[in-house]
Amino acid sequence: MSGTLPTGFSDAQKADLRRFCGYPAYGAGAAGFNSWRFFQAYGTLEYRMNNLAPAEVAVCLQYLSTLATLEAAIPPTSENLDTESAAAWTHNADELRDRTNLFDGWRRRLCGFLGVPPGPALAQAGVTLVV
Repeated sequence: MSGTLPTGFSDAQKADLRRFCGYPAYGAGAAGFNSWRFFQAYGTLEYRMNNLAPAEVAVCLQYLSTLATLEAAIPPTSENLDTESAAAWTHNADELRDRTNLFDGWRRRLCGFLGVPPGPALAQAGVTLVV
């Protein structure tokens, strides 16, 4: 990286970090009775987002860019759901699954970098506890 390193995240970037890590929306403020505030992992994510070193913020911004690209590539796969093959071209029947798995793999890497477990929306099949 060259130039000045970023010192923090915008609200939109924090929303994307939460979402990509599989955690629910933050909401409008700290007041009220919201269950996410009682999960240690969510609190750790919030703490990390607000206290990363500039070089770590820069790494997270690279993750956000990569994840946005991967996420945007998933919906267009629906254009080929009705075609298995055409002339010499053969549709990858597993394209949606493959792209989703690639996207989720990068999401898990982001969680690993931030030191938080994947959130409920990114949980594997089965029982997942977030404390």
